[in-house]
Amino acid sequence: MGDLEHVTEIERVLLGQTTGRDSAVTESWRRCVETYGLDPTRPDPAHIVTDAKLREHREQAERLIATARSGLQSLFRHVAGQNYVLLLADAQGVCVDFFGDPRFEDDLRKAGLYLGSDWSEGLAGTCGVGSCIVTQEAITIHQTDHFGLAHTPLSCTAAPIYDTRGQLAAVLDISLLRSPSPKASQNLAMSLVTASARRVEMANLMAMTRRDWVLRVSASPEFLEVDPDAAVALDGSGNIIGTTRGALRALLPEGRGTLVGRHIEEVLDLEVDDLPNLMRGQPTEERVVQLRDGRTLFGHAIAPQTRPVPPRARTSGLPAALGSFAGPDPVLQRVLAQLARLVSTPVPLLLSAETGTGKERLARAIHVSGPTGRAFHTLRCATMVTADALTAAAPGTLFLRGIEDLSTGAQASLLALLDRRTDLRVIASTRVGPTELAAHLRADLFYRVAGATVCLPPLRLRADFGWLLDRLMRLHPDHSLSPAARAELRVRDWPGNIRELERVLAVAAALSETSVIDLPDLPPPAVCPEDEPTAEDALEAVLAATGWNMAQAARRLGVNRSTVLRRVRKAGLIPPQ
Repeated sequence: MGDLEHVTEIERVLLGQTTGRDSAVTESWRRCVETYGLDPTRPDPAHIVTDAKLREHREQAERLIATARSGLQSLFRHVAGQNYVLLLADAQGVCVDFFGDPRFEDDLRKAGLYLGSDWSEGLAGTCGVGSCIVTQEAITIHQTDHFGLAHTPLSCTAAPIYDTRGQLAAVLDISLLRSPSPKASQNLAMSLVTASARRVEMANLMAMTRRDWVLRVSASPEFLEVDPDAAVALDGSGNIIGTTRGALRALLPEGRGTLVGRHIEEVLDLEVDDLPNLMRGQPTEERVVQLRDGRTLFGHAIAPQTRPVPPRARTSGLPAALGSFAGPDPVLQRVLAQLARLVSTPVPLLLSAETGTGKERLARAIHVSGPTGRAFHTLRCATMVTADALTAAAPGTLFLRGIEDLSTGAQASLLALLDRRTDLRVIASTRVGPTELAAHLRADLFYRVAGATVCLPPLRLRADFGWLLDRLMRLHPDHSLSPAARAELRVRDWPGNIRELERVLAVAAALSETSVIDLPDLPPPAVCPEDEPTAEDALEAVLAATGWNMAQAARRLGVNRSTVLRRVRKAGLIPPQ
């Protein structure tokens, strides 16, 4: 659209001639001219706030960013292939979180589809975020719907996110730099962004009301537990103290009014004492709730947490060196308990795990926990030609690092050494599984080193990630992690495991301009996780690591909670009693 055509369009708007535009878009154009005095013929560049201002906006939205991030990461993985960009803007219109293809970073920054962009309507004109803030409704601003010439190639679909008191807290926007001409091409984007906004509101309500009853409702029993329509939080007397926006549409006759402050019996034919009958364990199709206006929904009640759930206690009686290797992870605690019974024996040990999981540190912990006064020798198998250098080594522990890297000649030399030196207790590490290792090593050597095999879980499956993160942060005593940064670290794939996490924290501490490490300070993953779903044989391990917490398992797998439930049913897995 040229400059003169744009002026003509303004005249039509001011005369009330919508020329096929949505009424919300027409009203936005009118505001841009009459209220804000904007000129659509000026190709204004994107408005990016200063770093200091961005940090201020992010700090104010810190909790919401942390709550929303894992869900938005999952959404971005689904739409990244179509070149969509996700923006999370605060209630003032400033983008405080961003997901986009780094290959197009320059183009995205120029278009304002980037962290720190200010999309308030009074500054940017008619646009997805700004118009959503004003109307407080989901909206698509498609190409020439935009007021400013610089934005007409864009297509932006935005949905509001409300806090538990019903106030606008943020806007979720999904945008394309270039899109097909028909506005209907963005109908799917509208469905995705409104569903994601609803889930963010749900997650925020659950996080804010852990000590209160929560009643989640759905029009369908099949989706009641996996993806409900709405929810309200109740105090012990049955007063509504928090809601999601969808609760207005679900519980009030015309979807308008207020719920906070009202008693649940004003809305539902339900008393507080009835809530336990709607908890998990009852068939979803039997959890029927009757509205005062005669409609019927299905309800799922979640009881308040009267006190924080304590982590599973560590196995008692572990030697100090072994006890400090892991936190409240049930898999590792069982492994350490077994090792505690083996530390004083000469049984050779094989430690099997991915790279960077701490195999050498565990070997040293085993050595320290055993008999005193003995030496610890490390042999890097990838560079070993012969084992002659250890012929006169002091008695103790021989740690064979990466035993799968031994050449045929080195295997023979090592075997000869072990025949002569029965006072060396062998601990070997490998990055491959025992079956693959047995195929590589000569049989007499394999069974000499694999007396007992210990498999360590990768970092992404460890239930003590928070404990480990706190421990590694002790190396950076002048820094702390923001909740958003902590949430981002928790959901990464970590192919390099603990070694990669240590590197990321060191880089972030060096880059941070303050004592608080925030999302912009974190370096991107060295290797992007693949979009393929996790294999079924890993599902049970993820569930065990999270204590069968479906929400945590979904975050670790990078999928929706409903996907986890579907995979559990398909695999026939049963939660522990």
